Amino acid sequence: MSLPALLEKRLRLPVVAAPMFLISNPQLVLACCRNGVVGSFPALNQRDSSGFKAWLEEIETGLALLDNPAPYAVNLIVHNSNPRLQADLAICIEHKVPIIITSLGAAKEVVDAVHSYGGLVFHDVTTRRHAEKAAEAGVDGLIAVAAGAGGHAGTWSPFALLAEIRQFFDKTVLLAGCMNHGHEILAAQILGADLAYIGTRFIGTQESHAPDAYKDMLLASRAADIIHTPAVSGVPANFMRKSLESAGFDLDALQGKGESKLKPLNEEAKAWKTVWSAGQGAGGVNDLPATDQLIARMEEEYRKAHSQTRELARHWPHH
Repeated sequence: MSLPALLEKRLRLPVVAAPMFLISNPQLVLACCRNGVVGSFPALNQRDSSGFKAWLEEIETGLALLDNPAPYAVNLIVHNSNPRLQADLAICIEHKVPIIITSLGAAKEVVDAVHSYGGLVFHDVTTRRHAEKAAEAGVDGLIAVAAGAGGHAGTWSPFALLAEIRQFFDKTVLLAGCMNHGHEILAAQILGADLAYIGTRFIGTQESHAPDAYKDMLLASRAADIIHTPAVSGVPANFMRKSLESAGFDLDALQGKGESKLKPLNEEAKAWKTVWSAGQGAGGVNDLPATDQLIARMEEEYRKAHSQTRELARHWPHH
C-alpha cells in the first residue's frame, strides 16, 4: 500500500469518486467528502473561471463545517485545446486544492506548481507509455483507466495495466473501470491498486447533476449497451448506445472508426451534453440512492468481502 500522508486516516473507504464532465457538482463532492470518500469535479463543469472559483469557495465553506472530512480533488484538462488551463491552475494554487487530477497531458510545470503548496497530482493513464511519461513528470499517483471505464477509457485489462505500472511505479495507483460494489473495491486493492476510482456508479445518485433521462437510461443499460468510440470527442470514450442513436450517430459506421485528434473544447462540451457517457459497469447500477446510503452500502460490502477472503485463505492453497 502506498497512500500519501494527506489521505491517511481521512478515508472511510479507499475510494475516489471520479470527476465527471457535466455531472459532478459541489453537492456530490460534499456528500462524498462528508462520507469519507474523495469527492472531485472537473474545473470545466463551470462555464468560466470565476464560476469555478465560486464552486471552490462553496466546497471549502461546506468542508469547514465537517469533522475530518475526506479531501477533495479538481480535474484539469492539460491539453492545448483547453484555453482556461492557466487561469484555472492559478485558482487551484490560490485555494491550495489538496488533489489535482490531470487528464490528457502530464506537464512537469503543472506538477511543480501543485507541489509548491503541498498538493498532490494524480494523472489518468490508459497505457504503460502514458504511465511512464507521467511518472517522469513527477506525479504522485497514476489512475489506471482500464477497459470498460466510463469517459475516456482505455482498452487494456486491469490485470495487465496494473501489473505493468507496478513494474516501475511504487507510488499511489488508482484503478478505474466497472466498480459498483465493496467487493470490487477490495479486488482492486488485491490486484495492486491503492484506491478505487469510481465514476459511473456515482452518476446514479440523488446528488449527481445528470438529468433524470440520463439516470433512467443508465438504469436501463447493460454492458452490451456501452459503445467505445472516438467519434464524439476525437479520443476513444465509452457512451450509452441509445444516447448515440438519439444524437444521430450511425452505430455500424462507428465500430471501425480509429482514433482522431481531440476536438476543440467548445465542440467537445456540446457533444458530451447530448451524448451520455457510462462505463460497462452500467449493468450493476440498479437504483438511485443518496450518496451517503451508497457509501454505507459499499462499506458493508467491503467488510463482507474481507471476511470472505479470509475464508478463502483458509481453504487455499491445498497441500
